[in-house]
Amino acid sequence: MTQLSNSYDLEGRTARFGENIIEFCRNIRQDVISKPLISQLVRSGTSIGANYMEANAASSKKDFQNKIFICKKEAQETKHWLRMITKCFPAEEKDKIRKLWQEAQELTLIFQKITTSLKSKKFEN
Repeated sequence: MTQLSNSYDLEGRTARFGENIIEFCRNIRQDVISKPLISQLVRSGTSIGANYMEANAASSKKDFQNKIFICKKEAQETKHWLRMITKCFPAEEKDKIRKLWQEAQELTLIFQKITTSLKSKKFEN
């Protein structure tokens, strides 16, 4: 099978996103306010790829659909934590946060499209 371009390689893309979240969080200052936000961001940002891996190994179409929906939820949650972290680091990390937020938004839209397509196929059968 021919591999699609990197923008469609969701396994790699979600893994790289998680790695970028880890790298970002490792390099920002932690204090009493930012530490729990960073922890939440790492959990949600890295779980997108983990849930996508689980979706690819799903035991049924319903299991696949549920895992993809979780991917979408985690991407949305990641956007929330990035927004909260912006309040901790308003100027110094703004560009990095914006890029991460944009990628989380794109992943949200991709997973939303997949779930919508799966639902419409359900009604066609």
